[in-house]
Amino acid sequence: MKKLFVILNPVSGVVKKDNILQQILEFTDPRKYEVSFSFTEGPGHATELCAEKVKEGNEVIIAVGGDGSVNEIARGLVGSESKLGIIPAGSGNGLAHHLKIPTNYKKAIEVINQEKVIKIDTGSINNKLFVSIAGIGFDGLVARKFAKAGRRGFLSYLKIVTEEYPGYRPKKYTLEMNGKIVETRALFITFANSDQFGYNTSIAPGAKIDDGFLDVTIMQKPPIIELPLLASLLYWRQIDKSRFIEIYKTTGLLLKTKKKRWVNIDGEPVKMEKELQVKIHPQSLNLIVP
Repeated sequence: MKKLFVILNPVSGVVKKDNILQQILEFTDPRKYEVSFSFTEGPGHATELCAEKVKEGNEVIIAVGGDGSVNEIARGLVGSESKLGIIPAGSGNGLAHHLKIPTNYKKAIEVINQEKVIKIDTGSINNKLFVSIAGIGFDGLVARKFAKAGRRGFLSYLKIVTEEYPGYRPKKYTLEMNGKIVETRALFITFANSDQFGYNTSIAPGAKIDDGFLDVTIMQKPPIIELPLLASLLYWRQIDKSRFIEIYKTTGLLLKTKKKRWVNIDGEPVKMEKELQVKIHPQSLNLIVP
């Protein structure tokens, strides 16, 4: 019998977590797992809970929430033998979409019961871990606004993008990677471990979560009239065909900008330094997948 600990973020996403917990307790295989759980009480609590439960011998830790919740729990798991399972219950659920983990809770629990495990890469920016995606520029601004929004969900996200986009001025960045220097003025720069921005939109169609590389997507600011086409390219995993996009593969890079800026780290905003050291950490996390 394996010890399985469930960590639920009660404020992620747009649905209450009580019903999810009932389904976990009902459908988790009782012949395989001894289940216990806790709700998080604030930022950083999931990391503390996870580290504590790994020390207590829990072999499987389940994240119930979105990419931000997965990030916090992964911080307590990286480098351990314990396995991370995901029950998507956030807003964008980018990592779950990339991995094809069902958003239907009963089906997501069945994935955990089967316990197929792979080792995936993680990334870091100035030693702050990310699992799925990170970025600077417009998406950092949107992440900050979204974190302050009273409502979660796609409509709230879309409202922020629509309001902020027209007046946003691209920023100047210098990137040192693969032995070259790239200077650009970009709408945003994304460091992708998975392909997902969230909401099933693919910002780095060629990204693989276990290949030892980050996909660096640099996007120039298109005119508003081009946005419907770009939205469809994101949805159909063809954004790399846009003339406003450049994508590089790298194991690490140094990014320089003139001012401290907000960085999106798995959907959560973090104010960071003028220089960002971005790295990939190959096969550093055990993850349960379909």
